[in-house]
Amino acid sequence: MNPLERLVERAEQLMQRIESVLPQPLQAPAAWSEAIAWRYRKRANGCGALEPVRHVGAMQLSDLQNIDVQKDKIARNTEQFVQGRTANNVLLTGARGTGKSSLIRACLHSYAPQGLRLIEVDKADLTDLPDIVDVVAGRPEKFIIYCDDLSFEEGEPGYKAMKSILDGSVSAATPNVLVYATSNRRHLLPEYMTDNLAQQKGENGEIHPGEVVEEKISLSERFGLWVSFYPFSQDEYLRVVAQWLSALGLDAAAVEAARPEALVWALERGSRSGRVAHQFARDYAGRAERPAAGSARIEDVQGLAEEADLE
Repeated sequence: MNPLERLVERAEQLMQRIESVLPQPLQAPAAWSEAIAWRYRKRANGCGALEPVRHVGAMQLSDLQNIDVQKDKIARNTEQFVQGRTANNVLLTGARGTGKSSLIRACLHSYAPQGLRLIEVDKADLTDLPDIVDVVAGRPEKFIIYCDDLSFEEGEPGYKAMKSILDGSVSAATPNVLVYATSNRRHLLPEYMTDNLAQQKGENGEIHPGEVVEEKISLSERFGLWVSFYPFSQDEYLRVVAQWLSALGLDAAAVEAARPEALVWALERGSRSGRVAHQFARDYAGRAERPAAGSARIEDVQGLAEEADLE
């Protein structure tokens, strides 16, 4: 090999190394049939990739209790979507642990045979949403872009990227993509008492503070369907506990015996929710064959009232 050929070879090797560390356009997965759910991940070199989720948390719509109204709304919207009819982007807000994320997973399992797929995107990666939409735009499947526990602080770049994807970009909405997001904040941004200063100068010098309020609610209003979730009552909480214990193999007598401990568990956690009920059921079922402990403490709460303060 003469010196010129060696120089060309080394130059090509150098170029390959440089290209390997430069950001690359998002590529579609080699086989979409690998999974029904995908996760968008950003590499250290700035390149994004869609990674298959091999084991999606099993959840059926029939497993979800005490949220029948919310379940009907989400299921109806999702069914319209997979059937090619018009449907809305969805914002699920409200009390923690009441089934917002579980409901989306249950819809994925129910409608995956009809071509529904899900792509989970972290809040930090929302600026890449246009690239993700471009990759899936030509696919025959229907894609839900899923953002869990979505909320923003002032000035975060993902806020405007999400607004543009939902409604406002010069490009038309992609018919096979919807956004489903969960949040504990209805308007996704922190709100302050000073935001109510609609007719006077704001404390920080804002001349038109009313426009600040409009900006804060503009993102949530671009979700066509709002679904609210509320804290469980004591009876609702105990019904969910009973369902989970039954699903984990306990008989009716054992489920009934677990009620006092379930109330103590909720009291210690400061919350009655589906998540707390599931956590209790896993703990109780895991030690069901061991001798009962703490019975004296349980007897103290036999008459725990519905009005007990858990918050």
